Amino acid sequence: MVLESLLGPKRAERKPTSLFLLGVLYASIALFLGLWIFKNQASLVLVFLTVMAAIPLIQRTNLLEEKKAMYLKGEIKLLEAHSKALLAFIFLFFGFVVAFSAWYLLLPEHIVQSTFNSQIETIRSINGNIFGIPVQSSTITTNFGQSGVFFQIFSNNIKVLLFCIFFSFFYGAGAIFILTWNASVIGTAIGNYIRTNLSAIAVENGFLKVGSYFSIYSLGLLRYAIHGIPEILAYFTAGLAGGIISVAIIKHDLDSKYFRKIMLDSVDLIILSVLLLFVAALLEVYVTPIIF
Repeated sequence: MVLESLLGPKRAERKPTSLFLLGVLYASIALFLGLWIFKNQASLVLVFLTVMAAIPLIQRTNLLEEKKAMYLKGEIKLLEAHSKALLAFIFLFFGFVVAFSAWYLLLPEHIVQSTFNSQIETIRSINGNIFGIPVQSSTITTNFGQSGVFFQIFSNNIKVLLFCIFFSFFYGAGAIFILTWNASVIGTAIGNYIRTNLSAIAVENGFLKVGSYFSIYSLGLLRYAIHGIPEILAYFTAGLAGGIISVAIIKHDLDSKYFRKIMLDSVDLIILSVLLLFVAALLEVYVTPIIF
């Protein structure tokens, strides 16, 4: 009750940046409670506890956005109205990512291995047991070509998008579970990227400059943010669409004009999310490898 009362949906939309700090707080408390109470299962418990803290805000936001879809006229106005909530969700997500990556860096090695065990195994399975190499590695590119990699990434992301819609439809704010899990995996990947590069610099120079630390941390975030921002925005957009449909089914008759209007709004959101995923896949395959 304490965490869920910190911020309401209207205030979150007025001050979306405040959700960044809220995300850091939710993830940090969840991590320490997971380590304290469920040490052997902390890697999954920290995700569940973070989700539990975020669900009330997400659910109340779904109710607010459903009201907007019912009363506002014009698709452009509706998208502009929804954009406030989506921006707030993006800040919440990045709060999760920064918290998880920061604790990955700050905690001792043996605690990190147990705390992020499931996330580390997920990254290893994605990257073919080559830790730290992104999905679009040179081996995959050689075997399938860039277009093959693009369609592989895009199709995988579409599957995640569908999960977000279904989870939000059946569980109201269910998409936040998938997104929080992704935040923990991305945070782990960023933390490992930074640790690996810091170790290399320390070995090379015999010491570690503060400037090097911040530059590597920035590069670690940028590496995933280039394609990650439109990708995560797409998932939140799809999750919002599923949540709005879920609320509308409970509150309105299926043959009412309000329900049809809300469904049309949700379809627009889903189409927008697919377009965002397409852009994200293009950035991941053709832009990120050039920079990194």
